[in-house]
Amino acid sequence: MTSYETETVPTDAGEARVTWRTAAEPRAVLALGHGAGGGVEARDLQALAGALPAHGVTVALVEQPWRVAGKKLAPAPKTLDTAWRGLWPALTRPGLPLVAGGRSAGARVACRTGRDLGAHAVLALSFPLHPPGRPERSRAEELLGTGLPTLVVQGGNDPFGRPGEFPEGPYGLVEIPYGDHGFALPKRAPLAQEEALALLVDGVAQWLAGTLPATGMRGA
Repeated sequence: MTSYETETVPTDAGEARVTWRTAAEPRAVLALGHGAGGGVEARDLQALAGALPAHGVTVALVEQPWRVAGKKLAPAPKTLDTAWRGLWPALTRPGLPLVAGGRSAGARVACRTGRDLGAHAVLALSFPLHPPGRPERSRAEELLGTGLPTLVVQGGNDPFGRPGEFPEGPYGLVEIPYGDHGFALPKRAPLAQEEALALLVDGVAQWLAGTLPATGMRGA
């Protein structure tokens, strides 16, 4: 059984909210932040939160203070980082490795702060390599500079950076064929939406199994 619990966490950027989906026998914690255009209801975050507890991974879905306050626009990256740093202690569990993750803007936050916060690894979902149509404004430095085991999961048709645009580096990359920035598939795709999310979950579960300590994950 997976338990569900929500708590608010004060930070210097305002109150954040964490929704816990706790594994019955947790071996690790995966913290997932959302993007600038939506919240923790994103299909990829929900798919991981629903599936990973069965693999012994507790998932913490983190809502940034701006989202909790009902604002429509995300603040500057520095403010996002401040909130993430402030709530990090509330995400730690004694003896459990903590993986920093998120989608889009949340992925950037995890990449920028993971090493300093003592994260075990970084999971970057739909990493926004560049603004749509502006490949010259690359954010690859954030991804290449994590200093931690890192996995990118990217839609094959993501306008913020298709898998083939990513530079070589010390990270893994899982492509979700035909997926856009939210991992939605066009109707013409020879792959169902459920199949795409299964690929995402399986890719993350396999990576965690190979990244966490030998006793840090089961059932993958």
